[in-house]
Amino acid sequence: MTFNRPRLTASLYALMSISVWGVSFVSTKAVLVKLDPFSLLVIRFGIGALFLLLLLLLQRHRLYISIKYVPHLMVLGILGVFVHQVLQATALLTINASAAGWLISFSPIFTVILSLLFLHEKMNITKAVGMVLAVTGVLIVTSTRSGQSIQFAMNIGFLLMILSTLNWAVYSVLLKSLKIPYPPLVVTFYMCLLGLILTTPFIIRNRGWENLTLLDHSEWAHLLFLGVFVSGIAYWYWGRALEVLEASKVSMFLYLEPIATLVAAVLLLQEKVLLISVLGGIIIIIGVVIVNGQLVPILLRFLKK
Repeated sequence: MTFNRPRLTASLYALMSISVWGVSFVSTKAVLVKLDPFSLLVIRFGIGALFLLLLLLLQRHRLYISIKYVPHLMVLGILGVFVHQVLQATALLTINASAAGWLISFSPIFTVILSLLFLHEKMNITKAVGMVLAVTGVLIVTSTRSGQSIQFAMNIGFLLMILSTLNWAVYSVLLKSLKIPYPPLVVTFYMCLLGLILTTPFIIRNRGWENLTLLDHSEWAHLLFLGVFVSGIAYWYWGRALEVLEASKVSMFLYLEPIATLVAAVLLLQEKVLLISVLGGIIIIIGVVIVNGQLVPILLRFLKK
């Protein structure tokens, strides 16, 4: 059996995206103290679109998009950028960052179902075992973060976050199935630009720019991180991963998102880490590796050394 370098590279892209998105909940929560969700998103999309445009110019990509694919980009931009980010930012007004981090881990379940229905991807025993392990790890990490079980509150934030996971699953399947023949960087730029266009009327209505003067240096740093890394690089890398891997396999990396959120919460909010949480994180990683078919190649390489 040979080691599949393209699939490993795609897996690394997905892992980097998830790591950034996991931290994004902490950054978003920090900025929402002074900005409303739409004002936050306008600044974030604006920074992201400018950053991606600079990357496109540096790499000399053509900005031309055939009129044939404009509807595709609009659907992806509305679902994957505008709707998704509005749902999450609004949800974070009533739930904490940690809860958001683990709620998003439900998305792979929706993605697998949609992939089976529309992309004709197959479910096998190995993938099923990996999913069970990953779900088990998520439950361990999230139910023991504070030393006690998480209590579910059926509030609007909880419902919006669950809805965002279904929305993200639809976006991932569409991004894979539409097969837009342009580089992921170009596609990501236009989706981010569309997000900026769609949210701008709301900051005008709410006069959100008036609160920008209230932000301190740390909050502007959070906004720069959200714009450059979360709206820019992470979406770009997610698209590159979907070029190689099945949508259901890429979505499995969302199980790692609670770990990234946990690490960010420890570093930025000084939360405590329990040993059982570390064990849950290891189980998540093993489950994701199994689902992506990389466990056997990794073991073989290790045994050959």
